[in-house]
Amino acid sequence: MQRRTLLKQSLAALVARNVAEDAQVAARPITRGPKFHWYGYYDKLEFDPENRYVLGLEVDFEDRLPGPDDVVKVGMVDLKDGDRWIELGESRAWSWQQGCMLQWLPGSAGEILYNDREGDQFVARILDVKTGRRRTLPWPIYTISDDGAWALTTDFRRLRPETRYAAPRELDLGTAPPDSGIWRVDMKTGARKLIVSFEDVLRIPSHYCRWGKHLLHWMSHMQIAPDGSRFVFVHRWRDRDDRQILCTRFFSANPDGSDLFLSQQILSASHYAWRDSRTLLVWSWNPAHGEKFYLWEDKTDRISVFAPDVMSRNGHITYLKENRWILSDTYPDRERYQHLYLYDVQSGRAHSLGRYYTPPKYTGPVRCDLHPRSSRDGRLVVFDSPHGGNGRQMYLVDISGIVG
Repeated sequence: MQRRTLLKQSLAALVARNVAEDAQVAARPITRGPKFHWYGYYDKLEFDPENRYVLGLEVDFEDRLPGPDDVVKVGMVDLKDGDRWIELGESRAWSWQQGCMLQWLPGSAGEILYNDREGDQFVARILDVKTGRRRTLPWPIYTISDDGAWALTTDFRRLRPETRYAAPRELDLGTAPPDSGIWRVDMKTGARKLIVSFEDVLRIPSHYCRWGKHLLHWMSHMQIAPDGSRFVFVHRWRDRDDRQILCTRFFSANPDGSDLFLSQQILSASHYAWRDSRTLLVWSWNPAHGEKFYLWEDKTDRISVFAPDVMSRNGHITYLKENRWILSDTYPDRERYQHLYLYDVQSGRAHSLGRYYTPPKYTGPVRCDLHPRSSRDGRLVVFDSPHGGNGRQMYLVDISGIVG
């Protein structure tokens, strides 16, 4: 038994050394086994304002989709106390790709938010990690405005398996119910209003893929502009008995859902980030140029191909340091390595932050994307990865030597 344990540890160390051989900086684990740790999606505030605490999730399995009775622990890592794990709560509303939307509340030094479930109803918990004070919003949250005043949400039961929340009982969700879509939520009162319905988007026909109300529709990937003046989202649909996405459309709208705009150039948006309150960087397909990153100006058909020779693969992107830098990753290459890098917009140069091996079992709905997240000052990066040999864990990279 001891020999087997030592062999396993040696193999894990060898893997950890080899995966980042091309990195300009070293990644260190900030969580450890035997339990598994990760965060999920990439467009949330994971670091507190002082860069001391890093939010994360803990669970004791990772090889299947979560069921309605599976509980995930919510916690944070204290970077100034030996990466000590501090348990804060638990959730029954989570997925492998997006976690439970755990994040620090914008404008708050001590409050965090995460989704949970009470009976059949998904809700959002707000916890002050300093005082222990808790309150509950009657709806789950998808994304929050930068001023923390309002949020957007959707029906998490309708989403793809890797982002869907497991419900305690099966419900007939319908194909495109008129009372579902995107809601705006007041973060103080919890009041919710439907601002973009399926009827709203279905009034705008699709001219480039199979179409119809008999298909199962959903909306997701909402992101709010930095000044709160607009938001974007994807409208997708599939056959009721088929998980394959048949089509993806890219929309923008005002905060109240008005002035709905469908892009005729961004035809299959995947990942995106606001560069400023008018322009987004989007990975998409376009008939003239193919699959690439595009800069798109909101409410127009103006697009331009972005850094095709360097940022040539789909990834989860975040702008850093007054838009001087772009943090991104890739999906596994043929050898199952996921690449992490910084792109310098000013010089056009990419800086490698390492390549990390992901075993073949991490595929499909249980895959482990790196989903890199930065501290608010753009000097630290945390990502999820199973490359260390002990399942998915969180790793930290100090990029201050690159970004200054």
